[in-house]
Amino acid sequence: MPADRLLNTVLRAYQAAPNPEQTPKILSSTTSLLTTLSNPLNVTLLSSHLLTAPAIWNQLDGLQTSFRIISVFNTAAITVHKHQREGRNVKPYDAYQPRLGGGIPPDDWAVAVVKGLDDRSLRWQHALVITGVLLGMEGQQRHGLSRGLREKLENALVTAVNLVLQDPASTGNLGMTSVVLALNHAFPLLSDSVRRLLNYDGLVMNLITAMTCIDGYEDGMFLESIDRDVQQVPGNKFDWSAKSTSFLRLQNVASKPLIASMGPLSRLVSHAVEHMINPTRTIEVLDHLLVFTGKILATWQLNKLSELDPSEENTFLTPETLRVTFPVLWQVLKTAMFASVVILQAIISKALLDPHLSSKEIAPAVASKSLLALRSIHFISSRMGSNTFSAYTFVNLTSIDILSRFPLQSRDLLKTIYPPEAGQIPMQPLQRNHDLFYLNTAEHFTLILSPSDAESLIVVPTSPYLNPTANVHLLEIFEAAHSSMLAVLAAPQNGALATKILPFYVESLFKSFPTHLSPRQFRFAFKTLMQITTPPSPLSATEQNLAETLLELLYHRGLHAPTAPLSPTATIKGDEDAQLQPPTPLSEQAVLLLTLQDALPNLPLVLLEEWLPHVAGLLNAVNDAGMRDYCKRMFWEVLEGGEMDVERSAVCVAWWGTRGGRESVLFGSTASEIEAGPFMSGALGQRESRL
Repeated sequence: MPADRLLNTVLRAYQAAPNPEQTPKILSSTTSLLTTLSNPLNVTLLSSHLLTAPAIWNQLDGLQTSFRIISVFNTAAITVHKHQREGRNVKPYDAYQPRLGGGIPPDDWAVAVVKGLDDRSLRWQHALVITGVLLGMEGQQRHGLSRGLREKLENALVTAVNLVLQDPASTGNLGMTSVVLALNHAFPLLSDSVRRLLNYDGLVMNLITAMTCIDGYEDGMFLESIDRDVQQVPGNKFDWSAKSTSFLRLQNVASKPLIASMGPLSRLVSHAVEHMINPTRTIEVLDHLLVFTGKILATWQLNKLSELDPSEENTFLTPETLRVTFPVLWQVLKTAMFASVVILQAIISKALLDPHLSSKEIAPAVASKSLLALRSIHFISSRMGSNTFSAYTFVNLTSIDILSRFPLQSRDLLKTIYPPEAGQIPMQPLQRNHDLFYLNTAEHFTLILSPSDAESLIVVPTSPYLNPTANVHLLEIFEAAHSSMLAVLAAPQNGALATKILPFYVESLFKSFPTHLSPRQFRFAFKTLMQITTPPSPLSATEQNLAETLLELLYHRGLHAPTAPLSPTATIKGDEDAQLQPPTPLSEQAVLLLTLQDALPNLPLVLLEEWLPHVAGLLNAVNDAGMRDYCKRMFWEVLEGGEMDVERSAVCVAWWGTRGGRESVLFGSTASEIEAGPFMSGALGQRESRL
């Protein structure tokens, strides 16, 4: 069909009643016309009528229509630029040769399109068109526009956005969300000088509202519909069908324009937070994010799927659920978690630099709310390992550092998130997940808590997870519990409390290895105990025999420990264990020997001199040659690796050189055995030979 006739047809179609089946055809014809019309006036006419077409805008399609408008002008601009680059914009020499493109140069075409943005259409619609043109001409390093025209279009987009922000009441939700959509796509193309012109204080709440509400994550309401469609089927399994209404809704959520580009959107929100002038707006963003993450948690808690521990999913979910529906759900939840953490990172960074946000009146509230938001999404972040996400680590540890300056507020936070079933292990996996977050958080506040608070807020909820008969699937919480207890024992003000709980903890520690603690975890825990019970720790002054008692327990267990190599399940209980595996498989006896060696740099001089021969004796008790050689290398590393101070090093040198240490370690003999012979006739004795 000739372009003029197609133009008339499309203009008439614009005025028709909305028909969802015809809309894609109309927009496709519009895209074709934008690239084939040879008269710039017709391009202007088409652009103007498109933005007021009842057939396009009078249908309840939400943000999809706005996204389609961006796509129309993006595709058209790419095509115009392509024709220009390939030299196909030249008119044919005869009527029989088909013409490729309308022949309008990119700058003239872009100007013609923008002239169609008149007073009959709305400012937020103008932002959509300009975004489409910029993306098509300048995206992916195309450089289709002259420098001057590109700067004008960038300024025009920012002007349109700022004007919309000045009149939010008349713009409406669709207009505001459309502006967010347009800016999200065009923002990477804007120069720094143009970005500075944006009204970030007026923009930021619209950005985060668009992310969390109806055009974004719907405040997690899609999780409620999932619960209704999860059915129990024969075999004691749960099934969530791929044909269910809730899964179709979830797919619709995942395909929303803002969700599909959530990475750039979260970075745009972060940029807006960093460049706001009014610090009060930062608190508003944080409060909104806290409410959003709380709703995600609340709706998930009401879902049947939350009753399954991650370790049980393969057992209790049907194959279709595991393969099709479940991965989509967690992909959507992960994007929500990532977006929330990226925004929290910007808020905490601003709180460190802004005088108002870092004041003693505001800072603890900001840090507390940040940690509460992390707790709400911990059931998502913990599935992938929170420590693997650098932004999460920054937000978590920085918030804790800020809050640690305020003991009263720190205690209030711990009371707010205190486990409701403290003193026992909860049955619900989600509550155990909360316990994991609590223990990982509480251990950082031991230095500022009083002994009574440390006992009630940390020791009590920690104790059930130190039980060596606990569920094997609780290993991560088990390690967190040990870490929290060690933090309590190490706090200088907790001497009396440490004396009270240390016997219980030591018994639990020895019973937990190797079933529930990896070699790395056990060695770290015992070394920490030695630091707590030896000088200059205050506990060593009141309980002088604790360190030697612990060494005796370790030594005698090592003498009678199994000598078979530990299984991989016992040695690897986490990513860090996997990364720090020794080259030789070790037995329980060898690990206990290494633990005893780790304790040497902390011993007082008298104990060190006494225990060096015992370490050598246990070394010789290791029968496997490969294990024994590895332990020898580690022993030498302890002696000369720099961990010993000068006085301890002198004791070690004397033992090695003149007291039989060398012979015992290298040749498996004591000094008395060397001196006793037998010797070759006429040979000098051992002591004489050294002279």
